[in-house]
Amino acid sequence: MSKLEGKKNHQEKPMLKMNDVLQVIEPEGILDGIKGNKLRRDVSDIVDKGVAIVLVDLQKVSFMDSSGLGSILLACKTVRSAGGKFYICSINDQIRILFELTKMDRVLTPFANREEFNKAILETE
Repeated sequence: MSKLEGKKNHQEKPMLKMNDVLQVIEPEGILDGIKGNKLRRDVSDIVDKGVAIVLVDLQKVSFMDSSGLGSILLACKTVRSAGGKFYICSINDQIRILFELTKMDRVLTPFANREEFNKAILETE
């Protein structure tokens, strides 16, 4: 195996799971400025494809800073301004506290997990 092939295995995993109506984005690790920019690009691509519902599953995010929060808000604005619906789920305590302190829990109501999202949104759409 060449050095290039070895590095390929360590490249960032795709964060997207696709469907015609719903697209799930699953960021991992620390959601900061760099990963936040990737999230915003992914959301823009999704909106360009005409997907109606975007769910950001934060289960694998261990920490979110203010740049990560900003990227979530810009992603939400991008989706909603295109006529789509934007949701988040599976937030940890640190992210929940960040949302409460910044009053973002009033803008984005997070679902406890994907199952709760499916029951509340997908079964009623």
